[in-house]
Formats: sequence, C-alpha cells, structure tokens
Amino acid sequence: MEVDSSTSTIQTPAAKHLLPELEIYCYLLVLLFLIDQKRYDTAKACSSASIVRLKSLNRRTVNVIASRLYFYYSYSYELTGNLAEIRGNLLALHRIATLRHDELGQETLLNLLLHNYLHYNLYDQAEKLRSKAPRFEAHSNQQFCRYLFYLGKIRTIQLEYTDAKDLLLQAARKAPSAAQGFQIQCNKWAVIVRLLLGEIPERIIFMHRGMEKSLRPYFELTNAVRIGDLELFRNATEKFGTTFSRDRTHNLIVRLRHNVIRTGLRNISISYSRISLADVAKKLRLNSASPVADSESIVAKAIRDGAIDASLDHANGWMVSKGTGDIYSTNEPQLALNSRIAFCLNMYNEAVRALRFPPNKDKEKENAEKRRERHQQEQELAKHIAEEDDDDF
Repeated sequence: MEVDSSTSTIQTPAAKHLLPELEIYCYLLVLLFLIDQKRYDTAKACSSASIVRLKSLNRRTVNVIASRLYFYYSYSYELTGNLAEIRGNLLALHRIATLRHDELGQETLLNLLLHNYLHYNLYDQAEKLRSKAPRFEAHSNQQFCRYLFYLGKIRTIQLEYTDAKDLLLQAARKAPSAAQGFQIQCNKWAVIVRLLLGEIPERIIFMHRGMEKSLRPYFELTNAVRIGDLELFRNATEKFGTTFSRDRTHNLIVRLRHNVIRTGLRNISISYSRISLADVAKKLRLNSASPVADSESIVAKAIRDGAIDASLDHANGWMVSKGTGDIYSTNEPQLALNSRIAFCLNMYNEAVRALRFPPNKDKEKENAEKRRERHQQEQELAKHIAEEDDDDF
C-alpha cells in the first residue's frame, strides 16, 4: 500500500500536462458553456487564457481543436464589442501557424482577420492582408466558403461586380444546407451585386424555405429596380432602412438609385417615340427644385452612356426616341450564350476537382500479373536457348 501511495503522489504532478489535447479540449468545452450561458466577460477571460496556453504548444494533434478555439476566441470578443483588441494577437497567431505549417489554423485565422477588418470597414487593409497571405489548398469547406464570402464583399466595395457576383454565388452554393444564416447573407449581397450589374434576380431566390422573411426587403427593392419606379424605391429604402444598415448594405443600395432612374428612362424611351422633358421628370418622380433641368441632364447622360437610343431636342424640350433595332443582329445573344457556357464549364470543372477516386488496386494487380508473366516467359526463353547450346556442343 505504501508503494502504491508513493507512486500515485509521484505521478500526479506529471499527469497535469500529460495530455495537452485533453486540456485544450476542456478549454473549448468550458468556453462553449460560458457563451451558451451568456456570460460573455467570463468567456472572454477563459478564451484569453486558452490562447496563452495554446501558444506554448507545438503539436500536430492540437491543430484541429486549436482552429475551433481560435474561432470562439474571436467570437467571445465580438460579443463583448472588443473585437479590435485582439487584431494584433490574431496576426501573431497567424504568423505562428505559418511557421509551424498549420494550414488549417492559417485559413481559420485568415478568415478571422478578414472578418475583423471588415467589421470596422477596413476594406483596403483586408485586401492587402489577403493578397500577401500564403496560399494553399483549402482543408475545410466551411472556411473556404467564408473566404469566398469575405472576398466577394471586398470585390463589391472595389466596384468589381462581376468577380463579386461569381464569388458570392459560389459561396452560397458550396455552403452546407444547415448553414441557412450564412446562405441568407450570401444571397443578400449577391442580389445587391446583380442589381448593380443591371441584372434582375430570379423570383425563386426569394422563395427558398426559411429565407422568405429575411429576403423580403431585398425582394421589394428588386421589384422597384425592375419597374424603374423611383418613388417605390425611395419607400423601400425608408421602410427597411434599419435592416439595410444592420446588414451593412445601405451604402450599396444608395448606388442603386442611378440604376432605377436608368431603368425607368429605358422603359419611357421604349413606350414613347417623343415625350417632353417635363413628362419625363413626372414619370420618373424626380423630387427636386428644377425637375426639367435634372431630367435633361439625366437623359443626356443616359444617351452618352448608350443606355437609351434617343436624341434631345433642346429647343422644344423633347426627348425623341429612335426605332428599336433587331437585337439578334447584334452580339448580345452571343455574349449571353458565352456566359452561360462558361458558367456550366466552370461548374463541371469544380465537380471534377471535388471528386475523390479510390486507389486503383485492380490496375496495380494487373500490372503485377503482366510483369510476372513476362518474367516467366524470359526464363523459359533463356532455358530454351541454353538447351540449344548444349545440343550444338
């Protein structure tokens, strides 16, 4: 009994850090419990202590748990409104993960840093970090979807709408079906980007199960842009202004006013061969001190940009529309078909890259059998030549 007790007393201090994986996992469980109980200040202190402990470990077996701990570390500080405090610490952790070749930790920390920058509207710094960060093959589908979403937001602010649309749609398509909140955010930004490109999103996008209520403001906004009704657009922005501000899309929606006016002007030019500028201002519902002068400048800019095929009669104050030509005599059908073919080819290539083929054991077995047969034939041939030499001798 004395031997057993002495042995146990000796092993107890050594067993304190015997399994770092178990210790880090306990940190993660406690952190999740505190966040669920809404004890955010305690959760912030617990996450900070876990990160300090994690920095002292350099074990491959901790990387997966560490990536989850990084996320909740950032999330606990975001819940308390102190997300900017950990930016330097996240950069240090990303540098450590890079030196240790922890690729899962690198992509997790890169997304957390992008989220940190975008939370404070630091889009230029986020783009600089993204462009200089090391690139590698994605290990987590969830982290890759987040990266596509953040990159799509950056491209949207940089006015690169075509790339932004592809990135946001790809993020929504690759996202797990259970991540409905993430899909809603991707669809909100994708709808705004498509409207800025002059496209009208399909109605089915707003009718997905569980997304109707969240996408209702964007549906009314799309309807106003489709009709070209400036008054309806103004009512939608005022009615759902708090929603757009919470989604951080209000600045993008301000850009849509020009698209609404252009759509309404295009409808007017198609409907009327000649119309006065006063009637144009009335139909566009321009609420300004000098609506006729504003409508004249709007029409002139639309003609210069090629949005409408018309001319201005300044003497009489008219907008004279020209006859609509045959669209099939232009390159627009070819461009539309080309974009659809490119989309299908891109989807096919992504599906092929996502395939996982089993090891080709049958082919290896077949090669081994052929090698054995060839070796046997060579032995028989050598034996036959040796027998012929003996006969000649």
